Amino acid sequence: MVTAITTTVKGKNWHENKKPFRLNAGLTSYEKRLEQRKTMAAIKEREKEMKDEKEAERQRHVQTIRDRRAAKAEKERYEKMAEKMHRKRVERLKRREKRNKLLNS
Repeated sequence: MVTAITTTVKGKNWHENKKPFRLNAGLTSYEKRLEQRKTMAAIKEREKEMKDEKEAERQRHVQTIRDRRAAKAEKERYEKMAEKMHRKRVERLKRREKRNKLLNS
């Protein structure tokens, strides 16, 4: 004996209406699954490219900030040296340090 599932309590359905159980309802063909996998792979690849581009842009921005800060620090260092030493000697030291940087890199 089956009891009434859709009994109303204060005008509302107590339970949802049951639908018949169909075993093959969620199954898709192999070709459809392959197609879905291809589209998902393409979407993921595009998302990865976009993330990589964004990260590269961020890294470029960070690098420009670092370069700017390093140049500013170096300029301040040379200004401090110029206060203590003669201007020509500071310029000579600058040239020597630039040569050393080029040789080391």
